[in-house]
Amino acid sequence: MRKVTIKDVAREANVSYATVSRSLSGSPEISEETRARVLKICEEMGYTPNYIARSMVAQNTKVLGLIVAHINNPFMSEIAYHVEATARKRGYNIMLCNSSHDLALEKEVFSLMIGRQVDGVIIMPCKRETYENLKPLLDKTPTVFISENLKDLPESYVAVDNFRGTYIGMEYLYELGHRKICYFGNRQSSTTHALRVQGYKQACTNFGLTPMISSNPYSSSTIAHGYKLALELFAKERNYTAIVAATDTMALGVLQAADEMGVDIPKDISLLGFDNINFTELPKINLSTIEQPKKAMATAAVDMLIDKINNPQSGYSHRILMPTLIRRKSCLDIK
Repeated sequence: MRKVTIKDVAREANVSYATVSRSLSGSPEISEETRARVLKICEEMGYTPNYIARSMVAQNTKVLGLIVAHINNPFMSEIAYHVEATARKRGYNIMLCNSSHDLALEKEVFSLMIGRQVDGVIIMPCKRETYENLKPLLDKTPTVFISENLKDLPESYVAVDNFRGTYIGMEYLYELGHRKICYFGNRQSSTTHALRVQGYKQACTNFGLTPMISSNPYSSSTIAHGYKLALELFAKERNYTAIVAATDTMALGVLQAADEMGVDIPKDISLLGFDNINFTELPKINLSTIEQPKKAMATAAVDMLIDKINNPQSGYSHRILMPTLIRRKSCLDIK
């Protein structure tokens, strides 16, 4: 099928090429009547603008790159949804790539986006080594990290206070009477997880509790991994009354294993998650959790990136958002 060109539209509308171009760009030099007629003909003929040619003239593509560690992760997919929605409102489209928790692939898709001339990149890192891995490329396009605390590094990022999140979760369980609390799913390859487990340890120190940490040896925190690790955990002596899961997906794996092994949550064990993904509020799950403000994080990241695009000399920004405790039915008062 032959692609409809701007010349074809001009011929059909009996106007100049410039008139069609100005109608498409919203130029005030064209009357509303003419613009409406040209746009109607474009729609009828199936004309689509040549964005590559347009970007060469405008020196921008109006496309932002978004790299996530794994789009199947509900938390990351929700972030991606809000990033796309916010970008669209700001006049940008999104090019989405998945790194699959692989540093080499993460670098490959970052390079791909630079080659595709995206105006900037938002990235949810796959591992704590992501910054060093991408460092040679970061000066080639405006970049914002999301859901990763880079501390004092000279790159822009938006993150939640993960330390504070786990700490307020521990405060909640302590108030309910729990004194033996297990931290479940610590993934050592993640800065985010490191901060969460630090919050847990600090709470244990402040409340006079003995830390009990169950690690996650896998590269990601999926429901399947949570399920497998929970089966192993429940097979041992249960010397705890509550579990703080590193993520909601890990907590969902705990729920599945508990159901199979006859462990009643919350009567036998209280369970607290982290992220507040959509599934957690379903009636049969009702998971108490720590909420990350996903929409606010995505909006802040897009706004921060567009500011960097429009003001290349503006430097970098660090923004830490506060988590909140969501009380549902998976934690029991045992006082």
